[in-house]
Amino acid sequence: MQWFEVVRDRVVPATHDVALTAPRLLLVLAVALALVTVRPLWRVVRLSVTLVHELGHAIVGILVGRQFTGFALRGDMSGHAVTRGRPRGAGRIASTWSGYPMPALLGALMVWAAGRGWAAPVLSAGLAVLLFALVRVRSALTALVMAVAIAGSAALWWWRDDRLQTQVLVGLGVVLVVGAWRHLGAVLRDRSRSSDPAVLAALTPVPRAAWNLSYVVVCALASWVVASEVLATLR
Repeated sequence: MQWFEVVRDRVVPATHDVALTAPRLLLVLAVALALVTVRPLWRVVRLSVTLVHELGHAIVGILVGRQFTGFALRGDMSGHAVTRGRPRGAGRIASTWSGYPMPALLGALMVWAAGRGWAAPVLSAGLAVLLFALVRVRSALTALVMAVAIAGSAALWWWRDDRLQTQVLVGLGVVLVVGAWRHLGAVLRDRSRSSDPAVLAALTPVPRAAWNLSYVVVCALASWVVASEVLATLR
């Protein structure tokens, strides 16, 4: 078998029904909710939400013409991604705004796509992004988180099991959406001038409260997508 056939077989959508049964879905939801509500587990899992947050800054920054130079995660749940370009303007605004909504958007996409047999393409795209970002890691903790994320994603990708991929993506999607709300709660209480909404307020005539509201709207829409998919399966 040629290499491109090996890759193709692991990228194309599933050709059979991979939808989770109601009991299996409830188990996945229970595990996901435990990860985001049990404090010792959340201390570890929250780094995955921060990772998506920082890569959201980076990927959107690249899409609007900025240069992604590096990123780092910290043990206190915070992180930092650096993109170079014009200090003001639409590109800077888009890349700055994209961090907080990205976990919710990606989580909703994962849940929606997994139920339709598209877990493999989503997983392939995620693995490609992680590999691309690996060379821009700027701390030991970030390298460790990236190594775990890449190893887990690569194993799921290589030993393809459509039902397992669906379960993992649904669970991770729920974790990201709930985690996005938890991160959002923290930034709503943050009155510093270095937070993303504060920076956006400094870059534009739009007040911090409006930027926070935009995050709430995105998280609410993502939650609606996830809840609709879950309820449709449980009926």
